[in-house]
Amino acid sequence: MRRIDLDWIRIAAFGLLILYHVGMLYVTWTFHVKSGHRLAALEPFMLALNPWRLVLLFLVSGAATAFMAGRLRPGRLAGQRSARLLPPLIFGMLVIVPPQSYLQVVEGFGYAGSFAEFYRQHYLAFAGQFCAGGAGRSSCIVMPTWNHLWFVVYLWVYSMLLFGLLALVPGFARRAESVLTRLLAGPGLLLWPCIVLAAYRIVLFPRFPETHALFGDWYAHALYASAFLLGFLVARSEAVWHEVEQWRWPALAGALVAYALYLAAYLARQQGLSSEALLFGQRLVYGIDQWCWIVAVLGFGRRWLPTRDTPARRYLTDAVFPYYIVHQTAIIIAAHALRDLDLPAWLEASIIILATAATCALTYEIVRRAGWLRPLFGLKPRPAPTADLAPAIR
Repeated sequence: MRRIDLDWIRIAAFGLLILYHVGMLYVTWTFHVKSGHRLAALEPFMLALNPWRLVLLFLVSGAATAFMAGRLRPGRLAGQRSARLLPPLIFGMLVIVPPQSYLQVVEGFGYAGSFAEFYRQHYLAFAGQFCAGGAGRSSCIVMPTWNHLWFVVYLWVYSMLLFGLLALVPGFARRAESVLTRLLAGPGLLLWPCIVLAAYRIVLFPRFPETHALFGDWYAHALYASAFLLGFLVARSEAVWHEVEQWRWPALAGALVAYALYLAAYLARQQGLSSEALLFGQRLVYGIDQWCWIVAVLGFGRRWLPTRDTPARRYLTDAVFPYYIVHQTAIIIAAHALRDLDLPAWLEASIIILATAATCALTYEIVRRAGWLRPLFGLKPRPAPTADLAPAIR
């Protein structure tokens, strides 16, 4: 079983991720490398995506896991998920990510050595290095690192915990789906998740800011693990998806109002205005903004996106993971190459986007044809050739 609309949402979400990471070159927030241009006017658009884009990806990943599960036992599921996620993670940390770290220390710390010297002497040191201001470990770059591949790490961990739970409590998914179907009926679809996400932001985020370091990242785990588990549990509940579609317009209205309030609080803090009440309100509307956008995207996707399969859907669904693996390295290399050319911001960004898209497409076309590369980019092995008269099995 597949949900074609969720496949398209996943494809679109990863496409937005590429544009978001290009945007990180130009805003005032920290990133691995930066353009010479600063476009503060871009920040409201980035803030419109920031609260919900990754939560949506984990929710859709949870739903995809439920459809993948079928009648497979938890042990088999754990093996399949590990085979799809761990080789790309290890390969990515050893091969794909190092150029990001190298260019980061070149631009941020004035490192003058070659990439080969950096890789041998620093990247594989398994320690914190290149410390900002000479401070302690917390301000140092710890290498080797997974950088943007943190999503793969967290997805694998949540999957293993879920499969362990399913093995220990076989009826858990069925009972939890029944409870959630009742809770998420009518206004509860918006009310209860908004309360939970706002509570995470108010209580956990100030104490455990998001680090993507796995250990101690409790706000991120509460947020993303909840989204992953929710996606898994409601994936097959037609009642919940009917509610999502029915509440898409109220969710969109709530998302727009919450975003406007969040942006107003953000701009007020940028102007130096700050108070406990303002911080509390900003965190409250952040949680509301997160869930309302997700319901709106899923609801309109269910209503408007195609449900019939197409070659484009199959191609992009297969390509999206390899694209994700290489996209950030492509962005950073392109940005660094253009940094000293003093191009207009629009031209520089256009070249970076085109270069990134071309790199992703070329990588995928090479990888999908090379049997030994496929597992390293999260693709299934090519099916073994069958006799001419044998039925094709997909």
